[in-house]
This record gives sequence, structure tokens and C-alpha cells, in this order.
Amino acid sequence: MVRPLGELENAVMTRVWEWNRPVTVREVLLDLRAEREIAYTTVMTVLDKLYRKGWLRRERAGRAYRYVPVSSREAYTAALMNDAWSTSDNPAAALVHFFGLMTGEQRAALRDALRVVGPERVEEVGEVGEPGTGESEPPTTR
Repeated sequence: MVRPLGELENAVMTRVWEWNRPVTVREVLLDLRAEREIAYTTVMTVLDKLYRKGWLRRERAGRAYRYVPVSSREAYTAALMNDAWSTSDNPAAALVHFFGLMTGEQRAALRDALRVVGPERVEEVGEVGEPGTGESEPPTTR
């Protein structure tokens, strides 16, 4: 089960995902300071926690670390959606309600995604949680 990111974790991960390159604590700090007062040590602690939870990889760069995401925001979002869906006693009804909440743009994105997956892949999925469905595992949290 994937735990949702906290508010500050999400703010940090959003930058790491958007920049799509190794980042330092100082870079994240300077960008966050445009929105809020925040200490270097706070940003360093959050990046370290995200590393320990498996969301980031880090590599030495002199005396500092550079952090890189382990997976994409899309993979994180998909894992959250999958976790939420799996809590339902009636997954089909949950999907019907979810589809009812979608905007026209979201429904169009869903149709596009189903076209990318292809009809043979949709048939291959089978029952929820069935082994071999190709579901990707998100990083584990500690």
C-alpha cells in the first residue's frame, strides 16, 4: 500500500518530477522559498525521508547529494488510485462512481489510455489482483 505524500513531501517531489534531473537540497530550497519560509535543514530532512521511503535515489556530488526520482508522478498517481480502488467491496460500482466524477477531459484521457493499452491488453487484465496483470509496483514505504 502506498502512503500519500504529505504536503511538504508533495511540494518537494513535484519539483523533482518536473525538473526531471538530479537536484540538490539547495536547488529545491531556493525554489520553495518563492512560496514559503523554509530552512535548509527542513528541505534536507524531507529529501532524506523521501530517499529512505524509496521515492528518491541519491548520488554523491562532492559533499552534497543529488536526488533523482525512482518513479514518475504518473506511477505514483496510478498506485494511489489502485490502492483506493482496492479498498472497495464492489470495485465495479466504485469505477462507475469514479467515472461519474470525471470531467469530459478526463474521460477523453481515459479513452486515449485504453487505446494505448489496446483491446488485447484490456482482455488480458482479467480479474482485479490477478497475477500476471502487469501492474507495476510502486516503491515500498518504510
